[in-house]
Amino acid sequence: MRVLVSLIAVLALAFIAYLGVGIGHADTLFGVVIPYLALAIFLFGIIYRVVTWARVPVPFRIPTTCGQQKCLEWIKPSRFENPYNNFGVIIRVAMEVLFFRSLFRNVKSEIKQGKVVYGHTKWLWLAGLAFHYSFLVIIIRHLRFFVEPVPIFVKWAESLDGFFQVGIPILMLTDVVILAALTYLFLRRVLIPQLRYISLPADYFPLFLIGAIATTGILLRYFFKTDLIGIKELALGLVSLKPVVPKGIHWLFFMHFFLVCCLFTYFPFSKLLHMAGIFMSPTRNLANNNRAVRHINPWNPKVEVHTYQEYEDEFREKMVAAGIPVEKQPEPQGQGTKE
Repeated sequence: MRVLVSLIAVLALAFIAYLGVGIGHADTLFGVVIPYLALAIFLFGIIYRVVTWARVPVPFRIPTTCGQQKCLEWIKPSRFENPYNNFGVIIRVAMEVLFFRSLFRNVKSEIKQGKVVYGHTKWLWLAGLAFHYSFLVIIIRHLRFFVEPVPIFVKWAESLDGFFQVGIPILMLTDVVILAALTYLFLRRVLIPQLRYISLPADYFPLFLIGAIATTGILLRYFFKTDLIGIKELALGLVSLKPVVPKGIHWLFFMHFFLVCCLFTYFPFSKLLHMAGIFMSPTRNLANNNRAVRHINPWNPKVEVHTYQEYEDEFREKMVAAGIPVEKQPEPQGQGTKE
């Protein structure tokens, strides 16, 4: 049911674009107004979420660690798995962002014949890595529509992506990889009972939405003819704040563009914001120096303490009468100083 709800939501968005452009001919609405609105929501949403996270106080060091902490000089610490300085933190976060280090180390556990058995999840790590890097390369390739002249690194990305030079137009490797990765991530959620049980529509919706974006993009590139010069003119007009909607652009492009705008709008309020959240997570961006530095909660209220010495001075006689040992014996009463 959750899968069906998410799928229907994405299909409804695609149908709205078809009605708006394919039938209603509202090219300006879907080509200018909605993109600007989506970009504004995207920017303000991310700024709001990041500022909100940054304002949350973190008085104590709570990094997630999986290695030897720095303590004595003759014990070798794990500098990057359990960093104790900012350099180690930077390396650790970089490994997390670029190589998904924690996902690579992740293991799955299950009970077989009454015993707990551990197994690797390298396929999940590989699919996640392939999906994110394919998405990155696709975004870089699309920069050719928004800048003129086209930067050299964009041309390099296109050359590497179409290295095999299969078909006309050339088949891009990332188009195949991103669909394969999305399919694996979706099937994993559907076929594994434990994962299917905890999955919500918010877990399926981004997969279907990104899949729809990739599918419409592939259809535009390989199967449907559209005016690429007109698309670049539209993109350059949006970037230069002088929007213009050329005639002759296929309605499928506006559907593709509208789904991208929906992704931009949805991004700041979804789990996809882990892109920014990983840099704000205290479990990742803090050095574990608890043994070297004492961290005191700065907003702890001042408390009037009653030391044991003061307690014993107040109740010493009663403690002695009750047979409770005391550190200082009471002075005998009735004895004065003889002159």
